[in-house]
This record gives sequence, structure tokens and C-alpha cells, in this order.
Amino acid sequence: MAQGGENWWRDGIFYQIYPRSFQDSDGDGVGDLAGIFQRLSYVKSLGVDAIWLSPIFASPMVDFGYDISDYTGIDPLFGTMEDFDALLAAAHDRGLKLILDLVPNHTSDQHPWFIESRASRDNPKRDWYIWRDPGPDGGAPNNWLSEFGGSAWAFDETTGQYYYHAFLAQQPDLNWRNPQVRAAIYDVMRFWLEKGVDGFRVDVIWHLIKDAEFRDNPPNPHYVEGRPPNETILTQYSTDQPEVHDVIAEMRRVTDAYDARVLIGEIYLPLHRLMAYYGNDLAGAQMPFNFALLSTFWSARSIEKIIEDYEKTLPKGAWPNWVLGNHDRPRVAGRVGPEQARVAAMLLLTLRGTPTLYYGDEIGMHQLAIAPEDVRDPFEKNVPGIGVGRDGCRTPMQWDSSPAGGFSGTRPWLPLPEDHIHENVVNLQADARSILNLYKRLIALRKACPPLVSGDYVPISAQGDLLLYRRKTEDRAVIVALNLGPEPIAVTTSAIRFGSEILLSTYLDREGERLEGMLNLRGNEGVLVGPAS
Repeated sequence: MAQGGENWWRDGIFYQIYPRSFQDSDGDGVGDLAGIFQRLSYVKSLGVDAIWLSPIFASPMVDFGYDISDYTGIDPLFGTMEDFDALLAAAHDRGLKLILDLVPNHTSDQHPWFIESRASRDNPKRDWYIWRDPGPDGGAPNNWLSEFGGSAWAFDETTGQYYYHAFLAQQPDLNWRNPQVRAAIYDVMRFWLEKGVDGFRVDVIWHLIKDAEFRDNPPNPHYVEGRPPNETILTQYSTDQPEVHDVIAEMRRVTDAYDARVLIGEIYLPLHRLMAYYGNDLAGAQMPFNFALLSTFWSARSIEKIIEDYEKTLPKGAWPNWVLGNHDRPRVAGRVGPEQARVAAMLLLTLRGTPTLYYGDEIGMHQLAIAPEDVRDPFEKNVPGIGVGRDGCRTPMQWDSSPAGGFSGTRPWLPLPEDHIHENVVNLQADARSILNLYKRLIALRKACPPLVSGDYVPISAQGDLLLYRRKTEDRAVIVALNLGPEPIAVTTSAIRFGSEILLSTYLDREGERLEGMLNLRGNEGVLVGPAS
């Protein structure tokens, strides 16, 4: 069963595992549950508190598990239910929580529900999905576009109607206005909660409810040529409808019936709209994912403003969270460079709120350019050549210098970069000043330092490439000083009431250094400063 206090997720650190790419135990080139089991000691050694698994359910794998054909079955590619039960028990034995990825917006077109729904117009499950007559011109019912390119409507010859799919045609959207659909998904949640999973990350939660009148979406006046074609229109009527918050409150009530569970929502929306997903009286998602750092311009002033705006916009009592990487976005080391990836780690692990790490970021894995013949991502296949492919952030974990990086004994489903020979867990564990050891030190310091977990965020005025803030409780404060540029910076300590000792540098070579009137930061360096011990 779930362990710890009701609000464990506030104090914890989450670690996302993309199961296909973490560890292959059976030699088929694809990661699996038994492989994750084998690597639990490594996960525990990082100091994280919870594992979030991307989907492991039965699936035709057209979108690599985000097209589910059985919500309560494990896909044979990943193992068996016995493998899952063993992994869950082993995680709990190590004091680790386990979160599953719930995908309630759509199913696979191979799901029995959809097979029934498309069988005839009078099938009892017809209204479980979104069916519409052709438009006046005989074409699609409206102008809604798929996130993965083309119309979001697919014509079904058998019944003469279109069905809606926000993503691939093989991923028909469920009709969340139908109470039977809601009840069925809530039963799925209860199935896993009864097993003892500690909560859910809910995929594309802002998509669940669509406009009841199916009005055309308006054009996007800010569309930039070269961006994905679905961005030519605004999703005014196809996402983020007011009624979605009733659904999320219902989901929350399902999880709240079990002790110490968490509901996390995937939401790509502007801040003021994101905040609604906390719900009235905070009865929605405990943590609507905050993705602001995934797309911001990497500069001190841009990040300072994002933090300020986010902190100001949070509803009273709501808990913040921060994300630097995930399975859909380019890796942080690819976005900001290997030097700034260390500074980014210090930022993520010292901001107020729950951090989520993406597997491999702790060893500095970068975004790999995928050759055309190796592309697996359906998004890239549908919309080629503009950089939307997600394969480059999903490459196998780099465990050692062997040909398949210790991930598998055979050719992996995606290639590894050549530099995995040097940049791997074995080598980085042995290097006292590696990014891996930086992550471990940051996590350990965070856990040992109450201001970094529960303290207020207090910005300190700074210029240029310097980002400064204080994390403060009633009786203790820690200063975070981050140089987001390549040139050295000198800061007068008296002007900002620094502590007198460096607790940690991103270079891992200044711990315990006493400060006498001046803090000198090297290019691409971050430091934590506190009172002398």
C-alpha cells in the first residue's frame, strides 16, 4: 500500500522513466519492467522519492503505448502483471513511490470499446467516442486539426460518419461527456489504486472535454511558418473547456478515496489558464505540470520573470512544481548546452516546489539527431523535416561503454550517441566532479536543508546573466546564485546579505569555501551559499 504522509509529493522528487529506453532484460532491444526492477538500486542511489512510468499497458504501439488497447493489462513487450507486481513491491520496499501514466483522452482503435463503437450507429458503445456526420460539403465536420498533422477527423466507411482523434487516427478520442465513459476510466483508476500504485500522471488532461457545438476553431494570428501545421488554428473549442474541471474534480475524488495518493496533470497552457487545473478549493490536480522551463529563452531575466509570474499566479495554498525535461521535448543538455545543463540542475533542485527529473538528464544525455532510416516517432513521420521528432529525447539509457550502452545485449530500438562510450553511468559515477555526482549532491543537500524543501522563494535583484534568489524559513536561509552566461561574474556579498560559506558549486570544487566580501562566479557556474557550519 501507499507509504508516508498525505503530502509526501510536496517534499519528494519525481523521476520519469520511459520504459522502452531504461533497461532491456530479455534481449529484444526494448526496455521492460524486469529491466527497471534490475536498476532500482541505481534509482534509489540518486535520492529521488518517486518513479513515474510512461505507459506500460497493452497497446499496438503505434504511438509507443499512448494508444491503449487494454487499460488493465501489461503489454507483453514490457512483461507480465507478475513483473509489475514485483516492481511495485520492490519500489515500495526501497521507500520509492510508483506513479502510472493514465491516458484517458483516447484509446487505441484496437480497444474493444472502439471496435464496438464503430460496429454500427446503434451499438451501445457508439456514444463512448465522438462521432459526427460529414459537413455540408461532405467533408470533415469542422476545421479541427490533429496534433500530429492533418484533419482531426477520420471517416468510417461502415457507418458513414467521422470520428474525432486529437492525435493519430489510430487514437480515437473518448467522449468524456458520457457518464459511462467516466465511470469506466474511474474503475481503471481504482484497479491500479487497489494494487497500491501511488497516483497518476494524467496525459493531455486539458483535452478531455470538447465544445458541445463543435464550432470551428479560429485562425492563429501569430502562426509562424515552419511550425507544426496544427498551430495554424487556436484550440479554442477543442481543448480547455470549462466543464473539464468537473471531470478533474471527479478524478481527484477517486484518488482521495485512497490514502496518500497524488493526481498530476499534463497541461500545456498559459499560466493563467494552467492555474484553473488546481481546481476550486484546490480540489483538482494536486500538481498541474508546470512546463514553463521547457520552452523559455535560457537567460537570467527570462527565467526570473517566469518564476515571478508563476509564484504570483499560484492560487492560495497551491503547491508549485518544475520540470526540465520529458519524453516529448528536446533534452535540456541539447537546449542549453552541457555547461549550462549543470546550472539547470541546480535551478531545478533549488526552486520552491516539487521537481521532476527525466531519466538520463542526470548523466547529461543530449538530444540525439536521428537519421531518417532510424526514425520511429509517428509525429516526425507525419510532419517531417521541421524538428518535431521526439526520438532524440527517448534514446536508451547510457549505463556503460559497451556497444549497446549496457541497455541491451542486442541492437536497441533507437540508436545511442557515439559519446556514450565516455558519457555513461559507470564512468560518471567514478568521476567525483561529474554531472551525475552533482545531481546526487544537489538532491542530498536539498533533503538536508529545510529551506530548499519548504522555504519561501525570495528574489534578489540582479543584472546581466546573474540569477539570484533566497530560499528562506523563519530561522535559516540559503542563497542561490546562478551564472547563466559564459563570462565570470563578481557579486558583492554585503549588498545582498549572503551567508559566509559555499555549500555547493556546480563544479563540485568549492564546498566549504569562506566568502570575504565578494562572491566570484566562474562562467556557467552556480553556487549555493549559506551560514558557516
